[in-house]
Amino acid sequence: MGLISLLISLAAEKKLSSPFWQFNYAFSHYMQFAKHQDFHNKIKGTLYPILLLAVPVTITLIVLHLIQDSVLDLIVSTGLLIICFGCVKTRDTYKCYLKAAYQGENTTCDLHYQQLLTDKNLPDYGFGQTLIWLNYRYYIAVMMYFVVFGAAGAVFYRLLCSLDEQQKIIKQEEPDSPAITPVYGQILYWADWLPVRIASFGFMVVGHFSKALPVWLENIFEFHKKPQCVLIDVAQKSEDIMVDKDDCTAEPCLLVRLAKRNVLLFLATVAMLTLSGILL
Repeated sequence: MGLISLLISLAAEKKLSSPFWQFNYAFSHYMQFAKHQDFHNKIKGTLYPILLLAVPVTITLIVLHLIQDSVLDLIVSTGLLIICFGCVKTRDTYKCYLKAAYQGENTTCDLHYQQLLTDKNLPDYGFGQTLIWLNYRYYIAVMMYFVVFGAAGAVFYRLLCSLDEQQKIIKQEEPDSPAITPVYGQILYWADWLPVRIASFGFMVVGHFSKALPVWLENIFEFHKKPQCVLIDVAQKSEDIMVDKDDCTAEPCLLVRLAKRNVLLFLATVAMLTLSGILL
């Protein structure tokens, strides 16, 4: 059932353009509801951010538990997975970047790149490096949590990412705001620790294994390095990036193709585990 949901969701996610199928649409309404109810002033300390994360996940678990029909369970789980997958803004930015690059508008390319870093509040990585991290965050990691923990796992991870992104934006705009809490970043670090190493191993398999293996082994038990740095370091070694410095499309395109091959590898692995009876 999990494999069927993954295949349907990946095929449908890019076709469904309605805001209803975008996670940010549901997230914005959820945060507006929490703000309208003034929960932040009613619930003090770290309990408030934990409840913001726990309530939707708990509701998802209860709803799926109450569903007794397997077909309905498949439909609901697939619908939630479609919503959790992808990021329309990131995909549109990538398309606009490529269009501007092919037209020779390097300044516009840089503007799209800087806008993406600002929207996602990321360090100053290269454009291709940023895309490969976001591909992990919005696809591979969500897939992993869905396969292991079901739809509730996908909701948990995607909601955690969105809450962490929002906290970073608040910290940037209002450094002294009492609403800022490091709890999401701490949880997300450990939520990414193992999946990042699994995903980076996949990069080696679909890329340059012998070149990337020393970097992967060096980082496998690294507890102080940021997950995105581990993923990006292995990904860059997994792809031979010998390109013209004046070609601003080469690196992003190479790394995006590497990420797509990794998604296909993950699907093939899930299919084998399903056929062998290890996954249901």
